[in-house]
Amino acid sequence: MGFRNIRTIPSPEAIRSLIPFSNELAAIKKENDKKIADIITGKDDRFLAIVGPCSADDEEAVMEYMNKLKEVSDEIKEKVLVVPRVYTGKPRTTGEGYKGMLHQPDPTKEPNMLDGLLATRKIFIRVIEETGMPVADEMLYPSNTPFVEDLLSYIAVGARSVENQQHRLTASCIDCAVGMKNPTSGDLTVMFNSIKAAQHSHHFIYNGREVETTGNPLAHAIMRGSVNKHGNNLPNYHYEDLILAYSRYTSKEGEFENPAVIVDVNHSNSGKKYMEQPRIVKEVLHSRSYNGYIRSMVKGVMIESYLVGGNQNGSEPHVYGKSITDPCLGFEDTKELLLDIAERV
Repeated sequence: MGFRNIRTIPSPEAIRSLIPFSNELAAIKKENDKKIADIITGKDDRFLAIVGPCSADDEEAVMEYMNKLKEVSDEIKEKVLVVPRVYTGKPRTTGEGYKGMLHQPDPTKEPNMLDGLLATRKIFIRVIEETGMPVADEMLYPSNTPFVEDLLSYIAVGARSVENQQHRLTASCIDCAVGMKNPTSGDLTVMFNSIKAAQHSHHFIYNGREVETTGNPLAHAIMRGSVNKHGNNLPNYHYEDLILAYSRYTSKEGEFENPAVIVDVNHSNSGKKYMEQPRIVKEVLHSRSYNGYIRSMVKGVMIESYLVGGNQNGSEPHVYGKSITDPCLGFEDTKELLLDIAERV
């Protein structure tokens, strides 16, 4: 066969025992889950800001960022709930390049996914322990979810995964909010089919067991823009796009619970022009202020941000706290943006 065995990965239970999660921290996580759920369901009218690095590539730089973010979060907590992105897996369109902490805890070394699983649990726990904030990550591989699902308060299913059956079924058994991105093609039918699947019960194999899920009423949409057949970016954060999403949610055949949208203001919505993110956020907030239906549906934004703005490709001397994957907004610009969001919502 076309592979070689490298090492045996212990069971999720064994990995959890190696990097345990205390009852005290689990209680904080549970409360964070409830805060996010209350916003998605409309019980809390605060705005979500899901913000952080494109990829959590360096534990110490990420933790410095998170502690700075905590200070801003405390300042705006009455209006905005800040949810840190701690993305430990990085999807690669061609399969080439750095695939995240899950693959390589040290980007300069060879992949080691056992060390990656341990490093992932460690950094998630550090964020909760040091800041008390909820943790968000992407479900890049459904089979990895049992190793970390006890730590996460928000999970995103990416544009290249949202059509995959296993992602949809796994989302239906998760106890926290799950955002389903529109596919890179931009076809909203795919995204809404995925949301509907995640919100319903299913019978399938999960973590080596035959299971029946309850469905996840907190599954919702993430609008991230798309790419046409010519490779051009097509944003979907404009007023008309949000009205279209609202109409899809409220159509008779929809039967969706808790209609909610998060707008990803980077990726194809910005064309990865990271300094466009503040402008796009302001347009989304204007649409919310203009239309009550959009206000009730758009629950937050997703922002890519790190200590230093931009990104680096490794050809120059390494810059601490600067993305090695997609370009991110620098921290000072992020702070200004978050304070502005709190003024506008």
